[in-house]
Amino acid sequence: MRIPFVKAHGAKNDFLLTWASDVPRDNLPSSARAICDRRTGVGADGWLLVGVPTEKPPECEGVIRLFNADGSEAEISGNGTRCAAAFLMDAGLVKGDRVRISTGAGVKHLRLLEHHGLAYSFEMRMGVPAVAEGGLRFRLPLESGEREVSILNLGNPQCAVFVDSLDFDWPTLGAEIETHPLFPNRTNVSFVRLVDQHTLDVRFYERGVGVTMSSGTGSTGAAAAAILRGVAQSPVRVLTPAGPLAIRWDDDIYMTGPAEIVAAGEFYL
Repeated sequence: MRIPFVKAHGAKNDFLLTWASDVPRDNLPSSARAICDRRTGVGADGWLLVGVPTEKPPECEGVIRLFNADGSEAEISGNGTRCAAAFLMDAGLVKGDRVRISTGAGVKHLRLLEHHGLAYSFEMRMGVPAVAEGGLRFRLPLESGEREVSILNLGNPQCAVFVDSLDFDWPTLGAEIETHPLFPNRTNVSFVRLVDQHTLDVRFYERGVGVTMSSGTGSTGAAAAAILRGVAQSPVRVLTPAGPLAIRWDDDIYMTGPAEIVAAGEFYL
């Protein structure tokens, strides 16, 4: 069986995008694991199935369904949604500079800022985070010792861990937090070092993926947690290993970042 794909990345958080109509609906998790495998597949952090709405007039230009590299289904990826917007624009399905994409976390609105060839820059409205009572400074019991964390939701679960230094084995701690019993559906984990009131240095351990070069929702969650804790102010520049993402909080939270299409082909399943 052949699966067509386009490969794109948002700040080196990489995704494979396939039209949903080109993929049989049975056994999608195992297909996701196969196509995302970095040794025996094409390789990516996630697989996006992209559809076009059928209602008239349409509520949005595209509909996406996201599978992580381990085959689990996720509600949303900020970087992945920007890649889907680039995919739809490249396919000629978007008129103007506004894109609406239906995700597992609702319809997301994006605005094109720049476009050079297959490289795009979008501002995306992320919404307002939901924080449980006591979630901003929650004492999380771990085998490695209790940690204060911020627990919030931006369409997907986020756990932000504020640290003085990133010079420690944070991937191992991220794996422990991701599967903590407090999070029955697992969680995304970000490790946040405050540089100044408008700058954060962040590392990411994503649910169903592991260590990633960047994360759109993770960056947004880290910035939101820092602002709500009173240690940062909007706008916030989030420094990731793949480069900066810009976050501002007005009526909603807005994230600005790149999306670039880099390849296309077929995967032989």
